[in-house]
Amino acid sequence: MKKKKLIAIASDHAGFEMKAAIQKTLKDWKWRDLGPLNDDRVDYPDFAAKLGKTVTAGQVERGILICGSGIGMSIAANKIPGIRAAVVENPSAARLSRQHNDANVLCLGSRFLAPAYGAEIARAWLEAGFSDDARHRNRIKKIHALEKKVSAPGKPVRRSKKTEKGAAK
Repeated sequence: MKKKKLIAIASDHAGFEMKAAIQKTLKDWKWRDLGPLNDDRVDYPDFAAKLGKTVTAGQVERGILICGSGIGMSIAANKIPGIRAAVVENPSAARLSRQHNDANVLCLGSRFLAPAYGAEIARAWLEAGFSDDARHRNRIKKIHALEKKVSAPGKPVRRSKKTEKGAAK
């Protein structure tokens, strides 16, 4: 019998229903549910950070994040060095995010996708592997180099004035 791969999954309140549907539908994988435990309002960056750190620590093979649009989770997760999060809206894009980009986090938007279709997309992503083609490996290396260069300590980060006013200190 083939060992089930451990996949982390998390959402915000908007993605709670789809998160449950994915776990219920996709029984060929073992799930580490990182929350939330209900559909009470929560902040998606908290769950993106928790899942991203779990993936980069090697505790799981990959992760799935779900929020209303998928965009917020993707933005937050991609701030974590080593995360390559892709927000996708169909199975073909999900497969390509694995084959070409070696995405280790899938982000889904529950306001645009039915839970069953979200599970179909997740299955396509989980079943796809990295192509390991030299051109794709080279591009991943460039992403890693960019990540190291951009995240160098001491460099100022430029933000919009609107964003800065609302940012937590």
